[in-house]
Amino acid sequence: METSRIPGFYNKPIEERRELLAELAALDEAEAAVLSSGEPLPAATADKMIENVIGTFPLPLGLGLNFLINGKEYVVPMAVEEPSVVASASHIAKIVRSAGGFTTKTTDRVMIGQIQVVGAPDIQAAKKELLSQKAVLLQGANDAYPSIVARGGGAEDLEVRILNEHSDSRYGQMLVLHIYINTCDAMGANIINTMVESLAPVVEDMTKGKVYLRILSNYADKCLAKAQCVIPPDLLSTGEYSGEEVRDGVVSAFEFADSDPYRAVTHNKGIMNGIDPVVIATGNDWRAVEAGAHAYAARNGYYGSMTKWSADKNGNLVGELELPMAVGSVGGSIGVHPVSKTALKILDIESASELAEVIVAVGLAQNLGALKALVTEGIQKGHMALHSRSVAIAAGASGEMIDMIAEQLIQAKDIRVGKAKELVEKNKK
Repeated sequence: METSRIPGFYNKPIEERRELLAELAALDEAEAAVLSSGEPLPAATADKMIENVIGTFPLPLGLGLNFLINGKEYVVPMAVEEPSVVASASHIAKIVRSAGGFTTKTTDRVMIGQIQVVGAPDIQAAKKELLSQKAVLLQGANDAYPSIVARGGGAEDLEVRILNEHSDSRYGQMLVLHIYINTCDAMGANIINTMVESLAPVVEDMTKGKVYLRILSNYADKCLAKAQCVIPPDLLSTGEYSGEEVRDGVVSAFEFADSDPYRAVTHNKGIMNGIDPVVIATGNDWRAVEAGAHAYAARNGYYGSMTKWSADKNGNLVGELELPMAVGSVGGSIGVHPVSKTALKILDIESASELAEVIVAVGLAQNLGALKALVTEGIQKGHMALHSRSVAIAAGASGEMIDMIAEQLIQAKDIRVGKAKELVEKNKK
């Protein structure tokens, strides 16, 4: 991508946006056509993806602009229905690029498969036996999915945990075997589940217990992505608020979220407002990412903020976001959904790790956008201005009338469907 800085993009007609994107992202005719198709996901394709298909459910697909991450330009596809999300992320990305952009990094691409063992007659001996047979178990897992081994991945390590060791219930006491699997650029659910299911009979023989669950864990705390930004306060000034005031307000808002779960839930939902749209657009499992992110926010025994905001010794605002990010750039619905394939081409990423880094950068930007609004003019001003168009449509406005009714709602400071219906009727006369 030559640049993600496209001034006035939101003012252009949709067709001009598509033409500009096709040029910037080097989309061929078929890829560009997917974005303008009345049925971007054909019913016949959808029918092969899930059961009992009756149609498809489209979401608006927008572009997060201005993102500079590790010195590389990104235009970020975002599938989301909530007003102001794309605008907010793009606004903050513009500020951060002026400060040098986001820096990101990832850990190894290691996912976890779990095997539950109950009823072992000697739980300590069973644990010792599994650990002593580590090489055999890892080889067995890799034999079950040799193609991932050929790509440089596969089962790499294992751990054995004892849960409820002192429980009086034979159902409560159990062994849990963790198999650590490098899934390369795949999210890896099918790989992991195939491996752990293949090991069940062997594990039962080694432990003399009964294997019940053998399945992946969506708490991928060994597959982390982290984003950081450092912003001089002069870039944060807004209206009557100085940059220092905005910085201190953001830090105070973070402290609130990190101290109070009632605030943290909404704070973190705002982060996922940025993350989920990218995960969805790229064909990944947003429910798994959500679950892992919220679990990670409670890893210290209490539920707090996913992000961290502070002021450094030079007075800069420093933001950080680290989350499990088990996303893939190949496999599953990623290679089936035509829009997801086009979205990945637009992103121009080379690996699942790079995709994970883009996603956490967008989440960090989205969080700052919300906090900046909250500590200055409030969240509703910008949000409701964008929401006014949806209200106008719900009230029956169409064509050029949509923007006209939306503007009248904003001027009246009364953005309701009831008010919009009054204006629609009045303008029809």
